[in-house]
Amino acid sequence: MGKRPVPASVKDERLIQKRREQMVKGAVSLFKEKGFHRTTTREIARAAGFSIGTLYEYIRQKEDVLYLVCDTIYDEVRERLEQELDMKQGTVDSLKRAIANYFRVVDEMQDEVLVMYQEVKSLSKDALPYVLKKELEMVGMFESIIEGCVNKGEFDLTKSEQRLVAHNIFVQGQMWAFRRWALHKMFSLEEYIVLQTNVILKGIC
Repeated sequence: MGKRPVPASVKDERLIQKRREQMVKGAVSLFKEKGFHRTTTREIARAAGFSIGTLYEYIRQKEDVLYLVCDTIYDEVRERLEQELDMKQGTVDSLKRAIANYFRVVDEMQDEVLVMYQEVKSLSKDALPYVLKKELEMVGMFESIIEGCVNKGEFDLTKSEQRLVAHNIFVQGQMWAFRRWALHKMFSLEEYIVLQTNVILKGIC
């Protein structure tokens, strides 16, 4: 499934990228505070630092902004994970490092992850499958690491169990953002990483 195009009347790709980054940054704070449906395009334009007329040179409708928010978040998380992860090592230590790196990325992007978790349901029918596919691709990164561990005899898991563990890791990382009102009072980030990693590994072993 290819990237869903968001038409712009401006032709300068660098300017499009710059303006959309400003849009995303402004929209995340608004969506977090008010939610997607209560936020207006005029408010998004103001938060981004330009006029409503300029906003519509880079998008067609408000839903495009939400799509760009989700797309940007997944791209950034995936890019940062790919820089850190070695999916071919097949060791328990490589899985531990993958979990820790992912949780730290979520910690740094808490507002973005929270918005994505709360508002992805508001995406249009043509945008939602694309965004959900990107999420499954990130889960697949953890599947690859776990599969490498199974192939080297570190774990004894069926294919279905490998997939479930990968999904568990992904959701437990997101939980640091969407349950932060409770978790941040109980644990530091490093404590959360250690405890969740231990729980995950105990379940596998």
